[in-house]
Amino acid sequence: MAGSTFGTIFKITTWGESHGKGIGVVIDGCPAGLSLSEEDIQCFLDRRKPGQSRYATQRKENDSVEILSGVFEGKTTGTPLSMLVWNQDQKSKDYSEIASYYRPGHADFTFDAKYGFRDYRGGGRSSGRETIGRVAAGAVAAKLLQQLGITCIAYTKSIGPVEAKSFDVTSIGKNPLFMPDENAAKEAERYLKSCMEQKDSAGGIIECVIDGMPAGIGDPVFEKLDANLAKAIFSIGAVKGFEIGDGFHAAYANGSENNDNFYLSEQNDIKTHTNHSGGVLGGISNGSQIVFRAAVKPTPSIAATQKTVTNSGEEIEISIHGRHDPIIVPRAVVVVESMALLTIADALLLNMSANLEKIRKFYQNP
Repeated sequence: MAGSTFGTIFKITTWGESHGKGIGVVIDGCPAGLSLSEEDIQCFLDRRKPGQSRYATQRKENDSVEILSGVFEGKTTGTPLSMLVWNQDQKSKDYSEIASYYRPGHADFTFDAKYGFRDYRGGGRSSGRETIGRVAAGAVAAKLLQQLGITCIAYTKSIGPVEAKSFDVTSIGKNPLFMPDENAAKEAERYLKSCMEQKDSAGGIIECVIDGMPAGIGDPVFEKLDANLAKAIFSIGAVKGFEIGDGFHAAYANGSENNDNFYLSEQNDIKTHTNHSGGVLGGISNGSQIVFRAAVKPTPSIAATQKTVTNSGEEIEISIHGRHDPIIVPRAVVVVESMALLTIADALLLNMSANLEKIRKFYQNP
């Protein structure tokens, strides 16, 4: 299987299946000298861990990370950084029935169409559990970007029809849905309760904000910063839409409304009065906040009756049981944040060779 590697310089390769022995990631290109511990990684993984609320699968996993290589005496060595999380609570027998049919909304049929074979135990490689490796790598990227004064935060913008109307960063970690609006979170919980009573699921939107980005990061053609962010976010299994800045609303605006006018700050820096572009112009960062959103589909595994076909061609009706998230959004928040961090870290390292003066300055003034 190709396609398990992401990045050019800060490069990650994830591996493992939902019901295999473990899940992990190898990072190549992480600079030496970065302070790093398993605790730094664990705090990210704990944000996506199952079983933390009634809105997450009740699969009981500690998701404890082990750093296998690339760190010595608390600092990265510049060699490949390998991390592992053991799977401990697989119940593969729960999935034996679905080996004979294709679940609506899942990758069962497309895996069979491509490979002629699939790991039906929890989705195998297409399971959301694959994102453990991404999140572990994202934690390393976050530590790297902190050294440059760059921060990234993602949160739940909306669930179903319920949208956060206010923003309080302290509220994000205080509710199980990771919404920045306590009132909206309570309303969203009521909505989810209704969905669960109807044996159904819900989708939502995750917003991500990156602060501290310098201007001039990204490339103008095939390696646009916004294009690479879109690819990174679309690589997350349940994501079905991506927009940056005003996104689709820009299609309804005039140029006079959509353009971000420039001005000189008191420090003589070039700034914009507005941020309709989401911090990217021509594929290159302009120094403003980078703001984007990801649309996440409803969980496809639902207990309501659905129609499907077997791999022998028989039409049947099914009702899916087992340990499934009634909504993917809350646990996907840290995954979106991690993929953004990985994209930005890679773009910054790539940018070091953008012009001769940067190269000269690096080698003449070590």
